[in-house]
Amino acid sequence: MMITTKLMNLGLDLFFQQQLPLDDLAAIVPVRIMNVHRSGLQIEGEDIEQHVELTGTAYDLNLTVGDWALLDSDTHRLVRRLDRKSLFKRRAPGTDRREQLIAANVDTLFIVSSCNQDFNEARLERYLAIAREAGVMAVIILTKADLVSDSRDYVQRASKLATGVQVEAVNALQTESLECLDPWLSNGQTIALLGSSGVGKSTLTNTLLGLQEITTQAIREDDAKGRHTTTSRSMHQLPGGAWLLDTPGMRELQLTDVKTGLDDVFAEISALANHCRFSDCEHIDEPGCRIKQAIEAGDIDQNRLDHWHKLAREEKFNSASIAERRASNKALGKMYKSILSDKQSRRNT
Repeated sequence: MMITTKLMNLGLDLFFQQQLPLDDLAAIVPVRIMNVHRSGLQIEGEDIEQHVELTGTAYDLNLTVGDWALLDSDTHRLVRRLDRKSLFKRRAPGTDRREQLIAANVDTLFIVSSCNQDFNEARLERYLAIAREAGVMAVIILTKADLVSDSRDYVQRASKLATGVQVEAVNALQTESLECLDPWLSNGQTIALLGSSGVGKSTLTNTLLGLQEITTQAIREDDAKGRHTTTSRSMHQLPGGAWLLDTPGMRELQLTDVKTGLDDVFAEISALANHCRFSDCEHIDEPGCRIKQAIEAGDIDQNRLDHWHKLAREEKFNSASIAERRASNKALGKMYKSILSDKQSRRNT
């Protein structure tokens, strides 16, 4: 089988081409996961567009939107998933906190916020850490720039969140306003959108597509929040040939296995942390803490350290295995029982 223009347009670049079997390309063909929903997967390849139920091997492969897989053209069954360029994931809601895949093989992450009350540095830092961990280019897009007298303050605040981050303020309703995004929208590139509800992701998608494919919903003026308007993760081709992946809005994207990403986003903190007097310094009130010294000197903002503390604790908790958390909880329970036992013994003496 030849690597066709159609496959390259779908994003089958050299990274994936090198993983294809050389001796059986007639029977085993590459396909991309274009849509993920409860009833199954929608796949696309050369002369292939079909629905695959999430049973058997298709379920075991743990596929998500953006993945590349190999399809047996005789049985029409998925047989293998190709290695990923990148993977975005989170801990699913609930007590078991299972890992939930969001998107795979993304080239650029569009982090969407808005020029209103929904603008939140801590939330943007969370998204940036995930992008940096995956090695994916992140671009912060601030929508609703037309609704404020001056969007430069929002752009400046977003630009300070990580070294080298690109920030664009746009009116998501106007095609001309989105021309600044063209450098990331070349043929075969895959773009993902992440952002909380109501920030304009669906409106942005509609304008980029030139179509009304995704239902949009008016925002509530009292708190600038909207409701989820996308219920499945799917890929949409833009007029220029790029693929835009839209995910359900998520108010709370939790961090999992992204310590390197956090260190990158909070580079000024992680660099100084290596020079504290104590290797286990928690940067609270320990003597010889270089980070606290930098805060006192005005080199680091206290809010940045507070954000780092919160996200670092979240990342550590979410990355721990279920067994580790159970062991930790068990040890904590034993400690409480020991304390109560000691108190009771003292009362009886």
